[in-house]
Amino acid sequence: MGPTIIVTIGVLFLLQQMRGGFFDFGNTYPVILIVIGLISLASALASSEGHVSAAPPAPPLVPPAPAAPPAAPSSNPYQGQGQ
Repeated sequence: MGPTIIVTIGVLFLLQQMRGGFFDFGNTYPVILIVIGLISLASALASSEGHVSAAPPAPPLVPPAPAAPPAAPSSNPYQGQGQ
């Protein structure tokens, strides 16, 4: 809708510069409202078949796995010393 409104405003200002008088922006601003209404009507009546959705749905959140309990301290003061 944005680009169409900008083009409409540009055409209205162009008519004001070329013709003046009746085509003053104060007299032609309702044209912008008509264009907005036409675009809204056209988008409501348009088929959405074949359109791709904007974003895929987010995957469900999975809670993290519980942490393993810490290992019990060994009574062997010389860990890894092959006794």
